[in-house]
Amino acid sequence: MSFANTWDTPQKAAEKFGLERAQILRWVEEGLVRAEESGKKIVRVNIDDVELKVQEMTGI
Repeated sequence: MSFANTWDTPQKAAEKFGLERAQILRWVEEGLVRAEESGKKIVRVNIDDVELKVQEMTGI
């Protein structure tokens, strides 16, 4: 079981990985990053999913 924070706001995820918030939201729309919504607003994204996309982009 992981005790690390695996969900965070799109803005904090963008800051953590040096991305634009819009990029993360596009990945959510494309089904590549899981998200939690409140109404029609995305309130949290899965950090592990974002990290995997960043690794895929950078080849690390």
